[in-house]
Amino acid sequence: MSFLQRVGNAVSRFMYGRNGMDQLGLCMVWLLIAVNVAGIFLRSGLISAVFSILSTLLVVCMLFRFFSRNLYRRRAENGAFLNKVWYPVQRRFSNARNQARDKEHRYFTCDRCRAVCRVPRGKGHIIITCPCCGNQIHAKS
Repeated sequence: MSFLQRVGNAVSRFMYGRNGMDQLGLCMVWLLIAVNVAGIFLRSGLISAVFSILSTLLVVCMLFRFFSRNLYRRRAENGAFLNKVWYPVQRRFSNARNQARDKEHRYFTCDRCRAVCRVPRGKGHIIITCPCCGNQIHAKS
């Protein structure tokens, strides 16, 4: 067995029963990168110190979650993050991408209830009635 295989086996044994990387950890990594890049460009004394402290806290929190053996709590944290942040953002980008690909329809957002209404293109000036709240939208399709 080579040296690298022994190291890989040792790391696998060490990480057994630990949380490891999940979506919240991945988001923390990207946030850490953004904070460090912002800290590079903002070189004034107090702001640099704040970014440095924030970066250190993010690293400590991320490593704590990564090596934690309390899987129940870490999975609950990740689940709450997924429901509150990850899925809504993912759904927003997915819907925007699908709407941009759809060349046969126009999409309008109701001002009152934020519902998305889909109408066929090329019908001229129309009045759209929101199916959720009944608000009328005057628009050109």
